[in-house]
Amino acid sequence: MTVTWEELGWQRLAAGIGRCRLPGWDCTAGLVVGDGTALLVDAGSGLAEGARLRAQAEELAGGRVTHLALTHSHFDHVFGAAAFAGAETYGAVGLDSVFAHEREELRLDAIRNGLAAADADEAVDALTVPRHLVCGEWTLDLGAGRQALLANVGPGHTAHDLAVLVPGSPEVVFCGDLVEESGEPQAGPDAVPTRWPAALDRLLALGGEDALYVPGHGAVVDAAFVRRQRDQLATRFGVS
Repeated sequence: MTVTWEELGWQRLAAGIGRCRLPGWDCTAGLVVGDGTALLVDAGSGLAEGARLRAQAEELAGGRVTHLALTHSHFDHVFGAAAFAGAETYGAVGLDSVFAHEREELRLDAIRNGLAAADADEAVDALTVPRHLVCGEWTLDLGAGRQALLANVGPGHTAHDLAVLVPGSPEVVFCGDLVEESGEPQAGPDAVPTRWPAALDRLLALGGEDALYVPGHGAVVDAAFVRRQRDQLATRFGVS
């Protein structure tokens, strides 16, 4: 018996494309199913959550997760990555440096935000640098005519922000935390506020007016929402 997206708590956005909102930090994970392939966008906040995500994604895809795209370095998006051993992993150029040299900062940030210290330690110990680093754009061929475009659109929310565009009708853009719907976008010490509005301009150019934009936190939004958030950020940080 084939399980549906809804039965597993996922929101189906288009044929073979969906997302779920994870408990705890309301972080989004996305899934794009190809022909014998599956791309997961972000990996959850720890190894146990990553393992649950992988099991659900592989049940929906009918096969293993073959690709993993990490939108940025924050713990709630990457600490489950080691649960996807064997998947080809992608991140923006610079994510490798964060993983290699800022592991203690990632661990402490996770604990400050409520992740159990033991879970943070386990995740950091298992964290590995993405094999594939995206400088501009990288197109993945997922088979049967399905593609996904990985675009290094940052800096903004962090110094190394990656977005994922899935062409189709509608087009779907996984935005990471460049866009947040469930609260005001968070600008931590690793944010680059003066570049954030330009990153959202890039997202809008990628997806266009009719795309579905999937925030890192919150409900799916449209281009008008992204444009309003872009203008709010420009006002907030005093940039054009």
